[in-house]
Amino acid sequence: MLSNKNLMKRGTYCCRVSLVFAKGEPYYVPSLIYQIMRNCKDKRAHRYQMVQYALSHGVKPTARVFGTSPPVARKWLKRFKEQGYDGLKDISRKPHHSPRATAQSIKDHIVSLKKNKYGRMGAEQVKTLEGLKQAPKTIRKFWREAGVARGRRRKKYITKQNLREVKKRFYLFQQSCEDTKDLTDIPEYWPQMKRLNLPTVQYTRREISCGILFTGFANDLSLIHATLFAAYINQQMKKYKALPEDSAYCQTDNGSEFCGSWNAKKPSAYTRTVESLPGQFHTTIFPGAHRMQADVETVHGLMETEFYEIEKFADRADFLNKANTYQLFFNLERPNTYKEHKTPWQLASEKKPNLDKRLLMTPVVDLDLLLNSYLNFLAQGGNNLLTNPCLFYRIINILTSFIHLRSSRTANRRPH
Repeated sequence: MLSNKNLMKRGTYCCRVSLVFAKGEPYYVPSLIYQIMRNCKDKRAHRYQMVQYALSHGVKPTARVFGTSPPVARKWLKRFKEQGYDGLKDISRKPHHSPRATAQSIKDHIVSLKKNKYGRMGAEQVKTLEGLKQAPKTIRKFWREAGVARGRRRKKYITKQNLREVKKRFYLFQQSCEDTKDLTDIPEYWPQMKRLNLPTVQYTRREISCGILFTGFANDLSLIHATLFAAYINQQMKKYKALPEDSAYCQTDNGSEFCGSWNAKKPSAYTRTVESLPGQFHTTIFPGAHRMQADVETVHGLMETEFYEIEKFADRADFLNKANTYQLFFNLERPNTYKEHKTPWQLASEKKPNLDKRLLMTPVVDLDLLLNSYLNFLAQGGNNLLTNPCLFYRIINILTSFIHLRSSRTANRRPH
């Protein structure tokens, strides 16, 4: 009889050499049966040996020699006689009927969403936007079965410094990020933009700790548009008493739309407007350190896939209405996976329970309209010249009231 050491050398753990002969009869070492079946690339080969031995010696001797039970040996012998060699493979144990299975119509709907509408989005985003009841894992399964699932993403580099816990400790509006997004490089949006004279630049400010979003739109990238956008947000902050008791910082990059000329000796108009609120300061990132703007860049990526790539617009007014709807959805309803799966409103109300919810319902602003109104006021001449800086904010107040009125009328006309 071969020793255990010799069995290892001769490949006992493989399917081909798995029998030990004792007194002329093959005999399986019982403790090795599990390893044999586990390591076999094709289990049918081992079962074929069992069947051949059963055909010549009977079921019970086969069970004794192969270290298994007679019912198991009888089962494989029966399948071999009925189906041949293919009958020795494992049969799926999936139930023939599942009462809790998702209906085929729902599966088709989920697959059509991926094919026709949300081509670049993942399962979690589609579940959030469409209000699906299925889990993201189930949605991915349906897509994979239909052959519409996207390939596995290349693994990103390891995050060197995760600041999630640090940002969570910020008080409300302690720090905000502002940046602009060029809309001319979005293929799905570009034809509509050219045909309907839609905005080409998005001005975005996002609060860091809760993710509150404010947006404005214009056809130009300029310092005056950024200044008007800052004045618009300042007015909303004062109106709803959202200013923090301690210092607040608004962070931007070093673009000319925020800092003015590269060789400017004095603070730009944007800086002076931001710092016109008591305790609020304008700061800039280090040159080339774009990761410091990660929060606002994340929003730009989300809006590109969730808004610009899938929405169709009738005119500029329709664009602003839909942009305002998306901003309301983002601030009040859309859970943020990076921030405990909570909405910005939930996080903000936890930090400041008496916060006025209308601040998060601030409408998007057409900065071109704001600029035209401002220039028309300057062109009046006579006693209406803009000699008092406070008049600039009066213009902002008047235009803001007009924007709120237009948004409320639009909401009343649209069906709920």
